[in-house]
Amino acid sequence: MLRIIKRREGFIKMVLWVFGYGSLIWNPGFDFDDKILGFITGYKRTFNLACIDHRGTPKDPARTCTLESEEGAICWGIAYCVNGGPEKEREAMQYLERRECEYDQKISVDFYKDGNSLEPAVTDVLVFVSTPDPVGNKYYLGPAPLEDMAMQIATASGPNGNNRDYLFSMEKALSNISHEDDSIIELADEVRKVLSRLNEKITGPDIPLKSQTPLVHLSPLLEGTVVDSRY
Repeated sequence: MLRIIKRREGFIKMVLWVFGYGSLIWNPGFDFDDKILGFITGYKRTFNLACIDHRGTPKDPARTCTLESEEGAICWGIAYCVNGGPEKEREAMQYLERRECEYDQKISVDFYKDGNSLEPAVTDVLVFVSTPDPVGNKYYLGPAPLEDMAMQIATASGPNGNNRDYLFSMEKALSNISHEDDSIIELADEVRKVLSRLNEKITGPDIPLKSQTPLVHLSPLLEGTVVDSRY
């Protein structure tokens, strides 16, 4: 959201703060002025959102990340600040709304820095989320068994690449900020198992061949011996 900052000079400046918890962590894609590592409370990541234009298609949608409310949950990510003026903020919002078009809600949350979970570092931070309603929200897939989700992620792809690369990039990004998400690691490991099985089906099992014919030990030819190659 736009956070109001009062200046001594008497005018008011609007500052945009956006929380990135998915691909915005490693690929924000817009011009920002500052960023802070931290977390929000009361929400957890889920891979329950359909993506039909980036990492999937309408026929074979990908699974991407959204947030769902859960008491006591903590979600780590990056808060980005855009304070370069109205035009810069407008460009950032236009970009984000195009990119996050499958999210049907924009909510405002408090953002905390590491070491202080009592007092927010920033208030009124904008977050794109999806309504967890498979009836009212056409992009919400809902939960599924781990094996089914892994198969979908392992095989889906779209104009921006494979669904599995999105998941693996998130796993790496969270590791890079030293705040791994156990649910992401579990899902990524299951996707690797699926890919391993699919690869075995394509290439066949790696079984050493055993010759059924005994080896014939040939004696060296004597110098000057002529061999007829017709036989």
